[in-house]
Amino acid sequence: MRLSVFGLGYVGCVSAACFAREGHEVLGVDVNQTKVDIINGGKSPIVEAGVGELIGEMVAGGKLRATTDSAEAVEASEISLICVGTPSNSNGSLDLAYVKRVCQEIGGALERKRERHTVVIRSTMLPGTIETVVVPTLEVYSGKKAGRDFGVCINPEFLREGTSLKDFYSPPFTLIGADDEDVAAVVRRLYAGVDAPVLVVAVKAAEMVKYTCNCFHALKVSFANEIGNICKGLGIDSHEVMDAFCRDTKLNLSPYYLKPGFAFGGSCLPKDLRAVTYKAKELDVDVPVLSAVLQSNRLQVERAVEMVLRTGKKRIGLLGLSFKAGTDDLRESPTVTLIETLIGKGMKIGIYDRDVSLARLFGANKEYIEREIPHISQLMRESIREVLDDAEVLIVGNKAEEFRQIESELRGDQVLIDLVRLFDDRKTDGSYQGICW
Repeated sequence: MRLSVFGLGYVGCVSAACFAREGHEVLGVDVNQTKVDIINGGKSPIVEAGVGELIGEMVAGGKLRATTDSAEAVEASEISLICVGTPSNSNGSLDLAYVKRVCQEIGGALERKRERHTVVIRSTMLPGTIETVVVPTLEVYSGKKAGRDFGVCINPEFLREGTSLKDFYSPPFTLIGADDEDVAAVVRRLYAGVDAPVLVVAVKAAEMVKYTCNCFHALKVSFANEIGNICKGLGIDSHEVMDAFCRDTKLNLSPYYLKPGFAFGGSCLPKDLRAVTYKAKELDVDVPVLSAVLQSNRLQVERAVEMVLRTGKKRIGLLGLSFKAGTDDLRESPTVTLIETLIGKGMKIGIYDRDVSLARLFGANKEYIEREIPHISQLMRESIREVLDDAEVLIVGNKAEEFRQIESELRGDQVLIDLVRLFDDRKTDGSYQGICW
């Protein structure tokens, strides 16, 4: 395939060289004549082991060259990759000046081109940027319609400085954000020689994945540093602690817990967070990340309260009072906090939870239920049907399998608020509200 790569900075240089190595004909484009001359001379404008040698090999083999002429690049290629920078403005917003300028240039070239062309964004941009900036700019300057006359998608890069060649050829996955399968198929061909699964998602989802990854990486660094600072204050080897922590790939370094939903609860997480942050205070160690976790958790409960209040309805049914299906543990259960808040707002509540009902009779948490939440215990109902019949708003609090039956039994005037994504294929609409979806 014939590619044009716009922007010969770090991502653009590496992408151009690697795609050339995969057998594609690549034409790099940049406004900086010096960069263009360096590449055409078989050298690299960036410093990283292996990149210069690869560029020299590709230029010598006729697979890679560079130009400052955007129109020439679009005319000579089937796909244009946009790899320009998206730096921060002083207020933290993205500066999209380079993206807009490249889209204007590509759009102008598309106006004169007969063959169908595909524009692929590699630059990091916030969700909605392709819809509100890239596509409108391309359409205005080309006089053509995206989807009909040319294709647009996003293919985020996940290249780390210093290991970019390894990252390109051995990624965990290749991500394509496309709302058109034909466009996705074109981009798939670019990675035919890369041994990694290809994930095709919606454009906005792909835009968000890149930010999610980077925010999580930043969070991990800060988390490890705060744990390290506490360890130092206690005279503990922080690397020994984190080495052991990273051995757990079932819970710690895994998809577990990384599911958007309701707040966490139970007998361990809230208690242990409080203990660690209190100890940090005693050591005069600031731990803003750890300290913010419980606050963030409380805000998720408040979000659920607001969702109920916005319905304007007063009769509320809750299915699943314990924080996890299959347990009667109500200690620091966020659903208990939710119900107590709604009671305080004057709501009429009915609750069904088979495990909690059994615990009231003989469970390990019988004493806790009788002593700490007797007012909630009195709101328990004997069946799902009893809750369904009386509720105007139904809240799903955990993923007990028996709750799946309710979807087909809801009345037209009832609102279902799902805190756990019990119904995977549903998204928020008039009768269904997901707390994070």
